[in-house]
Amino acid sequence: MWLGPRAVPGCGAQLTAPIWHPSPNYGPRRDGLRPELVVIHYTAMKSANAALYRLCDPTSEVSAHYLIGADGRLWHLVSEEMRAWHAGAGSWAGRADVNSRSIGIELDNRGTHPFSDPQMRRLETLLSGVMTRWAIPPEGVIGHSDMAPDRKGDPGPRFDWARLARQGLAAEPVARPRTGDLPAFKALAVAVGYPGDLDDAALLHAVRLRFRPWAQGPLTQEDRAVLAGLLSSDI
Repeated sequence: MWLGPRAVPGCGAQLTAPIWHPSPNYGPRRDGLRPELVVIHYTAMKSANAALYRLCDPTSEVSAHYLIGADGRLWHLVSEEMRAWHAGAGSWAGRADVNSRSIGIELDNRGTHPFSDPQMRRLETLLSGVMTRWAIPPEGVIGHSDMAPDRKGDPGPRFDWARLARQGLAAEPVARPRTGDLPAFKALAVAVGYPGDLDDAALLHAVRLRFRPWAQGPLTQEDRAVLAGLLSSDI
């Protein structure tokens, strides 16, 4: 299994190899678990270097497997076989300890501006490799806000999930008839993978942040339809 290359001198965006910059903030995956998810974050810090410092600071007790700068630079911080400390409390598809089940990718962005094309291209290349190595399907690529919607909002409404979905690197809803009223919205969300112990407002916010970031106001048929379109059979 690939453990990451040696450090590469220089810091230009033209580098094709990841920069090996090990973080001390990791441990073994628990209970024999292996990566079945990729969790995408934004750093919410002033620069990639500031984020790199924090992710490698033993007093912070946070890390990720990878950090991608706005210019496309890629730092590899924790071996994929190990458990990085990036997700925190939360769950996906009814399963907790997301850290033991996932690869964490941090993107240099404060959530207030679009993600750059060099950064997205580097993410696409990285995702393709990670998903192949661990047999992770598109449905396994999620945002931090998906698994912890009551705590986290990253990667936020400016992240281009549709771009990833067009390449098979994230789930893409399939158009379905907008039938019925909306009492099944929460059941649909839980069937997709969202935690079931959220209040209605937090759940609606999380779903819209991922799939309908422009939407406002009360629950609509479109909110239900986008969840139904993620499932392999009609609900």
